[in-house]
Amino acid sequence: MSLVEQLSTALRKRGWKLTSAESCTGGMISAAITDLPGSSDIFDRGFITYSNQAKTDLLGVYSTILETHGAVSEQTAKAMAEGAMRQAISDIAVSVTGIAGPGGGSPEKPVGLVFIGVCIKDRHPIAFRHEFKGTRAEIREQTVQTAFARMLELMGEPIA
Repeated sequence: MSLVEQLSTALRKRGWKLTSAESCTGGMISAAITDLPGSSDIFDRGFITYSNQAKTDLLGVYSTILETHGAVSEQTAKAMAEGAMRQAISDIAVSVTGIAGPGGGSPEKPVGLVFIGVCIKDRHPIAFRHEFKGTRAEIREQTVQTAFARMLELMGEPIA
């Protein structure tokens, strides 16, 4: 069973809905979930917030967070997940922000740096730092799969 199928099963078991806030994946998480039949039972909505302005306008990420820490940061990932929860009717939200490349990296924030945020209803958001390797497509796919794994982990589900 794929990670997205495992997540779907876990969400259904709990009667939960998911929302996503995506930057570097550009909607790939939402697409993977909505590829599953019956996904309307477990998916409320997805936000593609590629620009800083979109993160502020749609998710309420404070411009001071973006100015101080940058779009690719733990703080922004947490704020994105929290903002997605505020804007949706969901029990869990996931956010991703990163540098998929091939350009745009720096010594402090290299290509492949991705932060994944998860916010579960009535809990504080958590963010995870990852440094993926590969092409742009490979980094984006690793981000999607890792986001599913992180949600399962925080839900207390074993990953098969």
